[in-house]
This record gives sequence, C-alpha cells and structure tokens, in this order.
Amino acid sequence: MHSQMKKKTQTHHNITKTPYNTSDDITEHSPHNQLCNTPCCFFCIMKEQNSSLRKAKISTCFKEMPQRDNQEHVLVLNGLWNIAMTQPNDPEFPSLGIFNCMAKLITKGIKNKNWLLQNQNIYIPYYAAHIIGSYTMNKEEFAQIAVKSGVILPLLELVKGKISWVEQRVAVRALGHLASYNSTFESVAEYETELVKLTMNLASTCLEKIYVEFVSVKRRVEYHRNLLTRGLGDLEMENRKAEEWASQLQCWSIHLLNCFACKDYNKSLNLICKKVLLNDLCDMWGGLMNHTSPGGFGLIRILCYNNIGRKKIAELPKVVKTLCNLSRSCDDWQYLGIDCLLLLLKDENTRYKVIIDVVSCLVDLIELRKLGDKSNVGDTITKVLELLLEHNNNHHHYKFSTNLMVIRRNKEQLMSGIKLEEKRITAKFIKQQANHMFSLGKVEEALLKYNEALDICPLRFRNERMVIYSNKAECNLLLKNPDSAISDSTRALCLSNPTNTHGKSLWRRSQAYDMKGMAKESLMDCIMFMNGFVKSNENKHVKVSYHAAKMFCKQMDATWLFGNACLKSKVVDDVNIPLMENTCEFEEDHENENEGNYEDLPCDHKIMMVEKKSLLPGNYLSPCPTCFFIFFCFAARVVESNCKIQLCTCT
Repeated sequence: MHSQMKKKTQTHHNITKTPYNTSDDITEHSPHNQLCNTPCCFFCIMKEQNSSLRKAKISTCFKEMPQRDNQEHVLVLNGLWNIAMTQPNDPEFPSLGIFNCMAKLITKGIKNKNWLLQNQNIYIPYYAAHIIGSYTMNKEEFAQIAVKSGVILPLLELVKGKISWVEQRVAVRALGHLASYNSTFESVAEYETELVKLTMNLASTCLEKIYVEFVSVKRRVEYHRNLLTRGLGDLEMENRKAEEWASQLQCWSIHLLNCFACKDYNKSLNLICKKVLLNDLCDMWGGLMNHTSPGGFGLIRILCYNNIGRKKIAELPKVVKTLCNLSRSCDDWQYLGIDCLLLLLKDENTRYKVIIDVVSCLVDLIELRKLGDKSNVGDTITKVLELLLEHNNNHHHYKFSTNLMVIRRNKEQLMSGIKLEEKRITAKFIKQQANHMFSLGKVEEALLKYNEALDICPLRFRNERMVIYSNKAECNLLLKNPDSAISDSTRALCLSNPTNTHGKSLWRRSQAYDMKGMAKESLMDCIMFMNGFVKSNENKHVKVSYHAAKMFCKQMDATWLFGNACLKSKVVDDVNIPLMENTCEFEEDHENENEGNYEDLPCDHKIMMVEKKSLLPGNYLSPCPTCFFIFFCFAARVVESNCKIQLCTCT
C-alpha cells in the first residue's frame, strides 16, 4: 500500500489536475516536487516513513476531507479507487475511517449541488461509492465496518437516482455486497420495502433510462464519457462501455434482489413475485457483454426453491416457456433452466399447470450425461419423469418416451455384443438409405427412414444416434417444422461429446430458432457453431459458413441490448448504434464439409473465407458495430491460427 501510494506523492498545484491527469503523471524529478504547502496533503502524508505516524495522519485526513473544499479531493479519491480495486483485502484504509469519509462525501454531493458542480467534484460520489463496494466485496469484516460507518443511507440516496445512473450502478453494487453477508444483511433489510421496490424498478427500466439519457443524445454528459472510457476512448468505445455498464447495472440490481429472495422474507417475496417483474426477468440475460452473470434466470431459480415463487412462476406461460428454451440451448446457464423445470414438476401444486410444455422439453434431454460440472443430468430427469408416470399412469399427457427408453435400455443390457453390433450395422444401412432418399429430394421418406434407424440403433452407440438425430433435424427444417428440428438437434447435442459441441446440430438448431423468431437462442447456437469452426481449424485458415456469418450479423442486431429501449423511445440520432442489417461483404468459396463433427451432412453448404489485411485498428475505417464484435470475439483465435478477416468499411 505504502509503496503504491508513493507514486501519488509528486502532486503539486502548478500542473492542471483532472481525474485522468493524476499525480502519476508527475515524475519524481519534477522541479516542483518539494513545493507542496497544502496542509494535510494526502500524498505528502503517504511519504511519511513512520508507520504509526502515517496511519494517524491518514485517519485525520479522512476525518477532515469532507469538511474541506479542496480541488485535490478528486485526485485523492482516484488514487483510493485504484488501490481499492487492486488491493480490496488490505485492511489499512478500512480500519482508518475510509468508509465514514466516503459516506460523508456522498451525502455532501447529494445535498450541496453548488459544491458538487465546483472544480471536478462531480466525480467524487461515483468514486466514493465504488470504493465502498470494492472494499466490501470479499471481506465480511470490512462490510461490518462500513455499515457501522453509516454508508447505507447515502448509498440508498444514490440508488434513488439523486445524481445519475452512473452513481446508481456503483451504489447498487455496494449494497449488493453488504446484503450478501449474514451479519450486515439485517442492517440493509431495515429499508427492505423501499429498497426492493427501487431495485425492481431499476432492473426493469435501467436500459431504457441509459439509452435515453446517454446513448441516444448528441451532447453527452462529459464526466459520464470520461468515466466510461477513462478519458481515452472514442464514440465507439463509449457505446460499447455504455452497453456493458447498463448490463452490469441490471445484473447487480438482480443480485440485490437475490439477497432478499434467498432469505425467504414473505414481504420481499410478495414484492418480487409480481407478474410484470417476472416476465421482465425473462429478457434480462446479461448479454454477451456480461456473460458471467446468470441475469434474470438466477433470480427465477432462487424463487423456484420457494413455494410462493413456484406458484407465481407456474402461472406465467412466458416464464415457463423461457425456462424450456433455456434448458434446450447451449447457454452457459442451461442447467439453471433444467433445475427450475424439475422443481416445478416435483411440486404437486405446480406440476399440473406446466406439465405439457415442461415434459415435452425435458424428454429431449434424457440422454444428457454431463453438463459442465453436473453429471448424470439425464438420469435425474428420467427419475422425475418416471415418478410422474407412477402417479398418473392413465393420463394421456404422460404417455411420452421415458418409460420406453428405460425399458429399451434394460433390454439392451441383456443382449450380447454381437447382437448389438448387428443392430448397429443394420441401423447404419438404413441411415444410408435415408441419405440417398434425401439426396433425391424425397425428404419425407428420408425422415421416416431416419426414424426407423433410430428405433434399431442401440442406445450405447451415441455417436451414430447423434448423426441420425442431426439429419432428422435437417429434414424437419426443409419441411418447415422448426419445433421438431429443435427437438431433434437438441437430442443430437445431448449425445455429442462434449455436450453441445456437434457443429451441424448447432447450426440446424440455430436456423430453427431463427424460423421461430427466437434471436437470442439462435445467436448462442450460431456463436458455438462458429467457435467450433475456429477450434477445428487452429492450424489452418478459418473457414466460416457464409450463412452462419449472415445469421450472426442478423441476430446480433436483433439482440442488441438497447433494442427495445430504442423502439420505445423512437429516438433516431446519428450517435445511435445502428439497429440495421449488417452490410459486410464476404467472399464465397463453394466447398463440401467433410471433416470433424461435420460429417454425414446430407446436402452441400456454401463455405466462405474471410480475410483481414491487418489486425491494427488503424487499417480499417469506421467498422460497423457487428463487424467490430466479430473481430473482438475471434481476434485471439485469429492471431493463433494466422487466419485473416476482412472487416467491412460501413459508415
């Protein structure tokens, strides 16, 4: 801590200071290095070699800082912010009164607008709330000190929007950390009703708020721009960072609601389990900018562990359908969807409300073995479905393939290896017949043959069954049956090893989701498909399907985080990220896909090669947002495999 703060000690009054022209820019050889005459200068205090004396002076400085008007305050907080981010577990500043100082500075900024607008004090409430959140992120003892220092009320005022959305973001983050510890939760819960309502509203409206107040305007607030880009970015970076921060604000708001939902407080649960919020949660998925957060699905899962939550969720078709879609996707949070559906089926008070949609979805997953660190997922699903059969044997909705799968598996265990091999060879021959029919354009006849092959092929031959299911999905796509295509490709992906990696099945399911207008699900499968191409060609030029690239561009536009906000506000401005079809130009190269997990494709596909002349940003002009994102996602792989990508020059 001391050595790091030594860098700050060269600050002086003869050089103009901003939050980005900090004392780090002043070298120790500056001629003004020893000319600081400011009493209680924080940077001079950090030069003190005597540890006890330095701590005493720091403590005094923290006490006096909110009472003094000094243009160097913002520089001090910038330095403290940097230390809190890099050394959040260091106990020195928390033990010397930093939380009390930050709370008073926030309060001063809220109540004294004249002071807030002087010099660069407008940055201070943001830095103060961020410092509180960083120090309370990992250490419960720091959170206890913060609560005793009175940080909750100032943070609550920021959440109310007393300054701007930028401060709301860091205030919600800090309160979320305080609410996550048992010892400090009760202090936060004293404002339960008000805080839950504020956070619910913030989660539902923050995207539209940020779009209207920042993204869509020509003259943006200067300090917002500086905080987003650290004073170094252009318009493109501002837009991307605004999207990232908006997603974080939404996800941190959901995290704070999670803290109340976990405690099973009936008052909080009744507030959270409102129809509007639960439906809104289905669209809060974190986005590609915030892929580490489960978004709204995390809160839905917590609610599914509670009787009140399950009852409310089962009454909302949109939520149930969204969980079904999540469970049949390659999303990192797929297991959350499966878990929620199983919880709804296990509860006798909710199973009858959801059984039709849920069972038809889970049947596609019964051959799923491993999902991330979760093992025997398919067996768990099978046991739940079998339990339903035992209690409802005569109900027509329960006549699905689970019992047949179990019976077949038990029967095959009694067969000899020779008998099983004979059945495999027979199934392969029938599949070849189906492929031939497909090539002749007899799609319906081919589909029947694929079904016949599946009935014969033993369950243990997972790769063979995967290919047949995938080809069935292709047939259903051509027959305009997207639901059947999704079901077949999902079963194929459950059989792939690792799970959700069979390229052709990913592409076919992406197409099927696109036919149904499900952009997010289509995008996730498309990204996985393109990523599989990159990984399978690490030592070659990366070949990406022209149609996949086109699909990627289409779904990126459709899933733009501010898309709904843009439609609601009806604001059209040159500053906006364009919500339009991408105009990338790709070179087509016709070629057959006959390698890796792309074999057994019953029809040819177009292949394209995308080349980039240089990875240096200065060598292309104003790339459109989608092109930039393609470059951003695949740059690492591009460098490793020496492939070249041609970015378009859209204006």
